[in-house]
Amino acid sequence: VQLQASGGGLVQPGGSLRLSCAATGSILSIYAMSWYRQVPGKQRELVAAITSGDSTNYADFAQGRFTISRDSAKNTVYLQMNSLKSEDTAAYYCNAKVKIIIAAPYSDYWGQGTQVTVSS
Repeated sequence: VQLQASGGGLVQPGGSLRLSCAATGSILSIYAMSWYRQVPGKQRELVAAITSGDSTNYADFAQGRFTISRDSAKNTVYLQMNSLKSEDTAAYYCNAKVKIIIAAPYSDYWGQGTQVTVSS
């Protein structure tokens, strides 16, 4: 299973970006997909998550500014980020809880990270 994240870049404060992450490989089912972010010297933190039933969960800092969505047919998760602030600057990682065979539990898979820089 591979997760390929894209969509990061440089944006001015107040701007928007849309991140995408596609999961490919031998996937039986995906329970949930999430976005995390990390800045150097700090722990990786959850930004938002969405389950196969479309239940969503957001970190307080993301509530009202970020929207997570998914395309289950494409095994792809999106993160629409609006009203970006300098403190949103980080490497953003996607995560998927994937079952590859019926007898196995869901396992965590991570994308390679995409850098988001918010600066004027």
